[in-house]
Amino acid sequence: MKLTAIAPLTENPSPLTLTESEVPVPGDREVLIRVATCGVCHTEIDEIEGRTPPPVLPVTPGHQVVGQVVDLGPGVQRLSPGQRVGVGWIYRSDGSSRENLAAEFQATGRDVDGGYADFMLADERYAALVPNTLTDREAAPLLCAGAVGYRALMRASLTDGEALGLTGFGGSGHLVLQMARFLYPRSPVYVYARSQTEQAFSLELGADWAGDTGAQAPAAPQAIIDTTPAWKPVLAALSAVRPGGRVVINAISKEAGDRQLLADLDYASQLWREKTLTSVANVTADDVACALGLAAKAGIRPTVEAWPLEKANEALLKVRAGHLRGAQVLDMSL
Repeated sequence: MKLTAIAPLTENPSPLTLTESEVPVPGDREVLIRVATCGVCHTEIDEIEGRTPPPVLPVTPGHQVVGQVVDLGPGVQRLSPGQRVGVGWIYRSDGSSRENLAAEFQATGRDVDGGYADFMLADERYAALVPNTLTDREAAPLLCAGAVGYRALMRASLTDGEALGLTGFGGSGHLVLQMARFLYPRSPVYVYARSQTEQAFSLELGADWAGDTGAQAPAAPQAIIDTTPAWKPVLAALSAVRPGGRVVINAISKEAGDRQLLADLDYASQLWREKTLTSVANVTADDVACALGLAAKAGIRPTVEAWPLEKANEALLKVRAGHLRGAQVLDMSL
């Protein structure tokens, strides 16, 4: 499924075109992967609508890819044919501890072709082995929604027993809740979501409370992780978090629809008393490996809805509309 032009989904609800291409040949330290599943992420919508545009078109999107290694390029040392691997948003970087911020960072499905396809290439250094306890469909959302959610949870700097808030409850939020339940078992988790479907789903997964974006939770959280594309939930989170608390934006970009609300930021109630507003930028290879390992250890299982590859446009529209129960995944076997 190829993206050939940048435009809002409201103007072009079918931005991806099904095409036939030659199977790519792996280069130095690259492997060829036969794709089994690929998660559908809001970041693909950010690419399509131009908030994080691909440098060259056409491009194949998709950065939550699970598949089997079927061929090796020159110099491959870590991987072998037949192994099951996962590829996340980080396609390649400089290998440093801050590789998510490096100038060399390349994003899967944006800077290079990704996993909305039967085959794709991957740098072996950024292809993670997938635990056998996870199915292909379960593993796919962990490669971005899980990995960036894990990074956001680490940046929240919680101590077990401190309350955590989540704004929005889609693909990433429903995984962060399960991670927090395992890592911080004494910490209550409060979910702020305008969708009653998302509120109910969060309670099913063990949230201690769920309410609307501006509702008051039983206690002020020490940290709130925002997983929405809008600004209103960020301002609401700054009002809700306790003094000395932290709001972590878990998004690669924000939409401009309600950006004017930032002009109403009230310093006294939303930033004063040492509140911190921070963000998550991309992910590292370690984030991807940790998300997969934590899911296997803690029994974390994403809730997924599967689509055939040719229905990718419909899956994207569903992600755009929100009100989801978990994550959307393309399954190449359908």
